[in-house]
Amino acid sequence: MSLDPAAETSLRLLQAISAGYPTPFAVRLWDGRTRPLGAGGPPGFTLALKHPGAVRAMFWPFAKMALGESFVFDDFDVDGDFFAFTDWLKFLMEGDAERGLGAKLGLLRDLARLPNRMNPRDASRAGHPARQGEHSPARDKESIRYTYDLPGELYALFLDPNLQYTCGYFADPDEDLDAAQERKIDYVCRKLRLKPGERFVDFGCGWGGLLIHAARHYGVEAVGVTLSVEQVKWAEKAVAEAGLSDRVKIVLSDYRDFKAPGAFDKASSVGMSEHIGNRNLPVFLGKIYECLRPGGAYLHHAIMLKPNAPKPRWTGFAKKYVFPNGELQTVQHTLACAGGVGFEPRDVENLREHYVLTLEHWVRRLEANHARVLEWTDEVGYRVFRLYMAGATLGFRSGVYNLYQCLLSKPNGGRSGLPLTRARWYT
Repeated sequence: MSLDPAAETSLRLLQAISAGYPTPFAVRLWDGRTRPLGAGGPPGFTLALKHPGAVRAMFWPFAKMALGESFVFDDFDVDGDFFAFTDWLKFLMEGDAERGLGAKLGLLRDLARLPNRMNPRDASRAGHPARQGEHSPARDKESIRYTYDLPGELYALFLDPNLQYTCGYFADPDEDLDAAQERKIDYVCRKLRLKPGERFVDFGCGWGGLLIHAARHYGVEAVGVTLSVEQVKWAEKAVAEAGLSDRVKIVLSDYRDFKAPGAFDKASSVGMSEHIGNRNLPVFLGKIYECLRPGGAYLHHAIMLKPNAPKPRWTGFAKKYVFPNGELQTVQHTLACAGGVGFEPRDVENLREHYVLTLEHWVRRLEANHARVLEWTDEVGYRVFRLYMAGATLGFRSGVYNLYQCLLSKPNGGRSGLPLTRARWYT
C-alpha cells in the first residue's frame, strides 16, 4: 500500500534532518503504519505522528517553541526511551547549526508542502508569559505561585520523600535517588557546620525537607521562607508530623520583606536564586548578609550558566511553561555580588554531573507514575514536566548548565570561625 504525499514528505524530511544519526529509531504515521529510520537494529524510540501536519508543526522555523508545544499538545508523541529522543534532539540542534542556507531552504520548501495544521492549543494551558528582567515583588509572587502552588502530592510522585526539587548528591551513579537526596541535605548541613542551639534560616524552603532534617539531626532552631502558599501548607503539616513545631517555623514572605537583622547563625538557599534575577541578586544576598550574625555562614546552592555561553534554545519553553521569569546567573557574577555585599567566599564546588543523574531519576519516576500524575494534573501538565526535565539533562551534560554550591562567611573582625582544612569543615 503506497503512502500519501504528506506521509512521503514527512518521512523524507525526518530522514534528511537525521542523516548521520547513529542510533535507529522509528516513525509511526497517523494511519498506524510504522517505518524504521537510521541504521539497522531495534529502535531506541518511536516518533508517533498524530496527523499529516505534525512534522510541519514540530519544525516550522518561525515558531520559537514549535517542537516543545507540538509535543505538549499532542501533534506527536514519543514511545520508548525518552532520553533516546532527547539525544536525537541534541543531534538535530547541532546539525542545524552546521546546515548551509541551501539545505535549509530545501527543508523549508518541504515543510511548506505539508498541511498547515496543528492540534488545538488550550489557551488556559498556554503557559505563563515571561517578562525578562522584571522582578518586582508582585511579579515574583505571581511567578512563584504559578510554578509551586501545585499540589504537593503531584511532586511527591517523582521527587524523594523529602521533596527536594534540586539535585541529589550521589555516592555512585547507580545509587537510589532517595539516598542521594538525603545525602544532599545532610551535605548542606555539614558544610554549614550546624550545631545544636544555632538559629538557621532557609530562603526558598520548598516543602520543608531541609529544615526538618537540620532540626532533627543537628538540633537547630530553623525558619523557612517561601512565597508559595501550597508549600507553606505542606511544610507546616510535615513539621507537625515530625514533632518539630516548637523548633521549625515556616514564614510566607517575599525575601525583601523578611526582617530579622543579625538573628541567625547560619543560612542557606537551595535552588532559589534562579528566581531572583541578575539585577536583584545583590539585594537577595544583602538580605541574607543582614540576617546573619558576624561570623555566620551561608550556603548558596544554584543552577548557573557557563560564562559567555549562548542561552540554550530550549530555555524559552521552560520560561513559558515551567519557570516564568527564571534567570540563571554565572558563578563569577554570583561571587562578585556576594563580595559586594560583604561576604567572604570560603568554598566553591560544582555538582553538575549530579543533576544529570537526578533528572534521569525524576523522569523515570514521572513516567512510572503517569496514571497517578493525571489525578493531580492533566496530560498537558504531565508532558510539560517530562519534556523540560529530560531536556534539561542536555544542558548539564554539555556543561552549559552547572550546579554550584558556594559557601560564604560573614566576617567577624577578620575572624572566620572556620577550621583550617576542608576535611574538618564537613565532619
